[in-house]
Amino acid sequence: MVVLALAGDVMLGRGVNEALRGMRPEEPWGEVLPLLEAADLRIVNLECAITDHRRRWERTPKVFHFRADPAAVEVLRAARIDAVSLANNHTLDYGERGLLDTLECLERAGIRYAGAGRDREEAARPAVLEAAGERVALVAFTDNEPPFAAGEDRPGTNYLPVSLEPEVLGRVEAAVGAARRAGARTVVFSNHWGPNMIERPSEGFRRFARAVVDRGADVYYGHSAHIFQGVEVYRGRPILYDTGDFIDDYAVDPRLRNDRSFLFRVGIEGGEPRRLELFPVRLRYARVGPATGSEREEILDRMELLSGELGTGFDRREDRLELTLPGG
Repeated sequence: MVVLALAGDVMLGRGVNEALRGMRPEEPWGEVLPLLEAADLRIVNLECAITDHRRRWERTPKVFHFRADPAAVEVLRAARIDAVSLANNHTLDYGERGLLDTLECLERAGIRYAGAGRDREEAARPAVLEAAGERVALVAFTDNEPPFAAGEDRPGTNYLPVSLEPEVLGRVEAAVGAARRAGARTVVFSNHWGPNMIERPSEGFRRFARAVVDRGADVYYGHSAHIFQGVEVYRGRPILYDTGDFIDDYAVDPRLRNDRSFLFRVGIEGGEPRRLELFPVRLRYARVGPATGSEREEILDRMELLSGELGTGFDRREDRLELTLPGG
């Protein structure tokens, strides 16, 4: 069985970037690093530009701009990250130049990416990964920041509104088909979607996620809310509505607790998702670590509640939640 690890938003800019100058590249991952290393493949949502370019996006108003020095890519390498999603609302925080620098930095580091590119075609291209004979593709979209969308000859993101319109679902089907033609047996559909600090997916978002599975995606990998949401299993496929944050410098909401999340691990066999494991984590400034004690229990309780509302029940272990998936 090939194990795929998925984490939510990894933001290496701003305060994290400053902290990294006094840290070893592996330090931000803390004691979560062995859980990542135990997986065969690792994917995160990279929510910043990696560039020395200092001129911010100016075409439309924007409050937050996240930029990390090129040396920050060593943090990703330290965790052996295989691929990142770049389809999000911070990839072009430092303009097209910042995005191009990010692409080149990742390419030099041997890290694959999906969801942004030098033009519309590259932004839509899947990243295909292989481990132990299993080929897994990452396709990535976002409904955030429409002005960031790539054009025929313009760098940008793989923008897609959340909708059941035939044109939108046609693009989903085309993306999954391209991943299959590239040799992937398993397709991970990454989507940076919706507003921040939302505890539960709307019914419209649930319908969209199921429609994505109906069009061939094997794992729905959502992020953007900054807090984890419940897990649904539909036609034997896991829908991770929101995987929360993972590394950042963000202020913590005392009620919504955006400093609590999970490392999600999916066991894949014969191209099919067969097992899901959720390891609770606690975020501190520029670091992540396993949650412990009463806080771990509160995080597990919260995920069981949210997932139970979606019809999903887990087997609870001391340090994680587990679920055997029935297959398609």
